[in-house]
Amino acid sequence: MPRNAERQRRGRLAPAKGRTESLRDASNAERRQTELRLSASRNLDRMTAIEIVRLMNREDRKVAGIVGSQLRPIAKAVDAVVEAMSRGGRLFYVGAGSSGRMAVLDAAECPPTFGIPHSQMVALIAGGRRAVTGAVEGAEDAVANGARDLRRAGAKRGDVVVGIAASGTTPYVIGAMKFARQRGAKTIVVTSNGRMPLADLADILIAPEVGPEVLTGSTRLKAGTAQKMVLNMLSTAVMARLGHVYENLMIDAIMTNQKLRERAVRMLVAASGADASSARHALRAARHSLRVALVMLKLGIPAGAARRRLAEARGNLRAALGE
Repeated sequence: MPRNAERQRRGRLAPAKGRTESLRDASNAERRQTELRLSASRNLDRMTAIEIVRLMNREDRKVAGIVGSQLRPIAKAVDAVVEAMSRGGRLFYVGAGSSGRMAVLDAAECPPTFGIPHSQMVALIAGGRRAVTGAVEGAEDAVANGARDLRRAGAKRGDVVVGIAASGTTPYVIGAMKFARQRGAKTIVVTSNGRMPLADLADILIAPEVGPEVLTGSTRLKAGTAQKMVLNMLSTAVMARLGHVYENLMIDAIMTNQKLRERAVRMLVAASGADASSARHALRAARHSLRVALVMLKLGIPAGAARRRLAEARGNLRAALGE
């Protein structure tokens, strides 16, 4: 059998339109682990509340171990993103439905947590902003829409695109990943069905296969939990490797409210050994830059000298502190 015919038989190539496409979609649905029925929950509608939550808790406990089986590809993905961002590249997340919302959540948290510009980490969800809080009918069904949105966002060679789809067959994500490969961007796929078509578009495949859901097909459950764990690891490890963390402290966090300002003082006290009053004074003198304030406190120098040391170290906080 010719190679392309064999790959088409296995569901690896994009199907033709019409009847062939419908048959292919049905075949993929039958092969998706997340669409199978979990025998333990077949009588879910007849269970008591405590029986339901015990069952869900038992299933959820499996997720961390399954994600643990993917640590090597996750670490490989971290290294790829660090390399790209170190050279000026950007990180894109692409998803639809629950997967897209996980992407939007992680991308939204990183600028205030790590002090990076919003443009450095971009999340695209099928259907746009409206899809974050509600369903947009048919938004994920068009391959062309994924390519269009990623093109409009300016993805190019040197960037990294992470496609997130529990099913491994979402057309919107497939379209985006095909476009990313055409542009020469690095591609990473996060899916709970590692033998679906999306996997073929990955330079790095992360496939925590959590199996059937307690509520059949509801991938906001175990699959969604696995996605959040993977994205937490990916973004946190990337930002730590890029120097946006000192020890285990959010040294570049944006102080937008009183709670965060108080946390900044506590971080300075913990990292420098200074008292709270000295930390507050340094933070004011540093114009609310935690990095500058920490250099001031640890080295006993004024704000201007601390800024010069950081500039000479090209922003490397450890180097500026001589550590």
